[in-house]
Amino acid sequence: MIVLETSRLRLRHLDPDTDADFILALVNEPPFLQYIGDKGVRTLADARRYITDGPFKSYEANGYGLYKVELKSDATPIGMCGLVKRDTLPDADIGFAFLKRYWNEGYAFESAAAVMKYAREQLAIKRILAITTPNNVASGKVLNKIGLRFDRVIKLTVDSPEVKLFTTEGNEANSKSAR
Repeated sequence: MIVLETSRLRLRHLDPDTDADFILALVNEPPFLQYIGDKGVRTLADARRYITDGPFKSYEANGYGLYKVELKSDATPIGMCGLVKRDTLPDADIGFAFLKRYWNEGYAFESAAAVMKYAREQLAIKRILAITTPNNVASGKVLNKIGLRFDRVIKLTVDSPEVKLFTTEGNEANSKSAR
């Protein structure tokens, strides 16, 4: 299902049957492992499970999730971008990851800006968060460009590493998505 389109990109629901190869490649690239973490996805079955237990469940439970980002010109999958609702954060957070060969083309900004607009206008979410590893300067710049600002360093759980928390300027509680 197509959720959003920009001038160059299409964002659609991830499908465990057709997107497992792509997810297997994306989540095992060195930058993904460095900046996001090891998701334990080693096989196509793991990739299908990652999609089913993560994005797919989120679409059903929250009305949003991480979406596959593909080029409009030829449907090549290049990354994912969307919203995540974590138990450890009070509001939805925006996230993105792209295959390294598609970095520095403006795709992260283009897709994240579209997701922000969608979150506000279609889902009626007032406050959006984001997290990055402390050394992920490039993602921090993208977050600043889409209107988020560094708030503070936090730990998502007691035993997890510190992450930088970004937030939209308003402190009002996020409203439930409009369904």
